Order: sequence, then C-alpha cells, then structure tokens
Amino acid sequence: MDVSILRQGDYLIASIRSDLTDSEARALRAQLADLVGRTRARGLIVDVAALDVIDSYLARVLRSIALTARLRGAATVIVGIRPEVAIAMVHFRLNLEPLVTVLDLDEAVTLLDTSVREGALDGG
Repeated sequence: MDVSILRQGDYLIASIRSDLTDSEARALRAQLADLVGRTRARGLIVDVAALDVIDSYLARVLRSIALTARLRGAATVIVGIRPEVAIAMVHFRLNLEPLVTVLDLDEAVTLLDTSVREGALDGG
C-alpha cells in the first residue's frame, strides 16, 4: 500500500500515491480509524490526486472512512479528485455523500480550521 500518513497540528493527512486493491483500501480505513483515535486528530485529509480511478468500492470505502472518523471525533475532507476522475464518477453515478471535497490541501486546511473552530463540519 503506497500511502503516506503524516500529522500536521490537529490534522492527519493521508496521501494515496497509487491505486489501492480492495484489501489495501480496507486496511487504510482501519489504520486511519486507529490513528484518528490515538492522535486525537480533529480533522482528516485524504489526498486522492494520484488516483486514475475511483470505482464504486473505493467510493464506499472513502465514505466509510469519513463516517468512522466522524464517530472518532474528526471531520474528513477529500482533496485532489482529478477532472477526468470526477467526470467518470458523475457518469457512473458514484455517490460520495456525505463526503466533503475540495480542490487542494490548502483549501482543506482552511476549511478544517474554520470548521473545527466553529464546530460546523461533521462530515454529514
């Protein structure tokens, strides 16, 4: 699994660097759930910019990551969905609700900073 996870203040940033198998996606979900609790992260940013495809299974896993993180006290923001991936997701009617998505890492940090301060972003 080619994913780097780092901590930036109150946030965890998981950067997915290559396509994930289904078992790797499940392992990432478990790892992030554990890290959110252990680090008491207030936010989780998942960077998917390197992905060529987000299929229905990965979309469900991303939703599950967000819901699990929310139950552990962290808001989740997905960043970096490429234009061609977004078009394909719309074409295949993939649903990312209740995920919050933004274009890049800077926008995600700004959103989380504002949301954590105001208690507004809960991922759902």
